[in-house]
Amino acid sequence: MKIKYTPAILGFALVVVIPGCATAPEKPVEQAEPAPFVSDYPTRDRVEYVLNCVAQHGGLTYITQYACGCKIDKIAEKLNFAEYEAAKTFTYLTKGQTGDAAAAMRDPAQSKDLRKRLKEAEQYAEKTCFVK
Repeated sequence: MKIKYTPAILGFALVVVIPGCATAPEKPVEQAEPAPFVSDYPTRDRVEYVLNCVAQHGGLTYITQYACGCKIDKIAEKLNFAEYEAAKTFTYLTKGQTGDAAAAMRDPAQSKDLRKRLKEAEQYAEKTCFVK
């Protein structure tokens, strides 16, 4: 007799327990903020930066390649590509120029701000990525 009623009792228990679990209020899921998009730099510009960085740090090794790739990623966290490109342009146009020849690119507030931010981003990246 025991075997005859066991499946019925188990079935009844599942019918009672399962709906009770389904009606428990669910906690709202907190939405995490999406990570900032740091890949707005074109691949060509990233590769160019890494190759120049590797050349400045003694040539191509696994360590310099990894550290220079890390460096451009850290700079990308601080400046979007348009800001980076403008800062590099201002830097190139004022390099080696003195007096009135460079004043148009060196003296505007936008130029000073972008060059300062680029320099700070590069220092931060250098400190973060290169193990001394």
